[in-house]
Amino acid sequence: MTDSDPVAKAIGLEGYATETTGIGGVLKARVTDFRVDEISTTVSLDSRGRFTVARITLTNWETNKFCNYLAKRLGISRNRIFFAGTKDKRAVTQQIFVIDATQYKIAELDIPDVEIEIIGRTHQKIGFGNHRGNRFTIIVRGCCHPDGSPMSEDEALTEVENIRTRLQQSLGEGLFPNWIGPQRFGSGRPVTAEVGKHVLGGDFQQAVLTYLSMEGYEENEDVAAFRKHIRDNGPSEDALALAPKWLGFESRMLEHLINNPDDYLGAFKKLPNNLQLMTIHAAQSIIFNKSLHSRIKSGLPISTPVVGDYVGRIDEKGQLNVNSCVIVEKRTLPRISRNCQLGRLVSTGPLPGSEIFVADGQAKDIELAAIMNYGLQETSWLVDEIPRLSSKGTRRALVTTFNDFFVDSVPIAMDDSLGEKWNKGPQENSRWHPKGACLRFRFSLSSGSYATTLLREFMQCPLNQL
Repeated sequence: MTDSDPVAKAIGLEGYATETTGIGGVLKARVTDFRVDEISTTVSLDSRGRFTVARITLTNWETNKFCNYLAKRLGISRNRIFFAGTKDKRAVTQQIFVIDATQYKIAELDIPDVEIEIIGRTHQKIGFGNHRGNRFTIIVRGCCHPDGSPMSEDEALTEVENIRTRLQQSLGEGLFPNWIGPQRFGSGRPVTAEVGKHVLGGDFQQAVLTYLSMEGYEENEDVAAFRKHIRDNGPSEDALALAPKWLGFESRMLEHLINNPDDYLGAFKKLPNNLQLMTIHAAQSIIFNKSLHSRIKSGLPISTPVVGDYVGRIDEKGQLNVNSCVIVEKRTLPRISRNCQLGRLVSTGPLPGSEIFVADGQAKDIELAAIMNYGLQETSWLVDEIPRLSSKGTRRALVTTFNDFFVDSVPIAMDDSLGEKWNKGPQENSRWHPKGACLRFRFSLSSGSYATTLLREFMQCPLNQL
């Protein structure tokens, strides 16, 4: 299905690890269909600690927006709220927060679709990635065959087991390709990487205009009209008047340009710091995905090393220790291969930067081709105008693990709670059927891995169904 999926092609998320047909289907037809429970690392409690530790369950809340709202309600800076990972918005998510505020002030809060459980106090902050992983419970609704006909429960369960067996045979027990998911690039409008390319080239005018005007694939009519107006007429007060109220970043950029004509660097800086950095990360991520896709397509293994690969050690949390990476040589290949099979080592792909170390041999050709084809071969990865956006580069594991995997069926639901996408019915090039089986997947992933990319291996459908 990815042949007709422009978003998948744009972000390099093409092809699958197995030659199977998949089950199709739709994720997040209901908010409650997608549940994430963070597997947190231990936080040391101390009754005299400065910070409050809370387990917070969010329903249909984007993590950063919740933190902004929480900070406002508590009357504190957003920088005084700490958490380990950003979760999906259209989902039920549970994770640990460490908050620089009193237990009393936090406990008395009443926020819609938010449950707060006070754990205690601590002197210990937590940071991004400071958790062991996530446990997912996800329902796939509307399973169907490639020809669009609905799948029965038995057919869908059989295909899932077939794919799982094929994954095990080709990659090893509990392994799947470590794709970087569509969330990194902008759902339906993979704009962040394109903006990042312009930032890396020092062209902030094109970076801003791209962010404002790049066409999305499934945007609302008012958003599409706003972006088209900018493409046709450039930034203006008329464009600002057309901006839907929820496009806050775009509005702030336009307001800056109206008051400061041609100050595109200043307009770019109206984006939050984390989103500015995300544009660079997204450009790196496309290189990784395209390298991984090319490697699979060429028949080069991804779970076992070849001479020239960079391999690194996997720590107790299932994370790659980048500093441990070494080049595989002919004499070391047997030993390293055994350790890869044992899950101690893993082959890696590029997240390029100013000090990037590309692989050697066949992998080198693949990695350099991905960088060249995306037009970043001349990039220094240094952003003089905003030095904190400069990147030295790193490596990412080509495969990652899924654990505690279990699948069963749930009844087909036919009510209005299934959301707008479901109620519209299957569209052109989609792959789901309202009378198709519904399967519930349960599994655990290490931090940095994407549930959507694991389910994509089983569903084999366009990205807008994930």
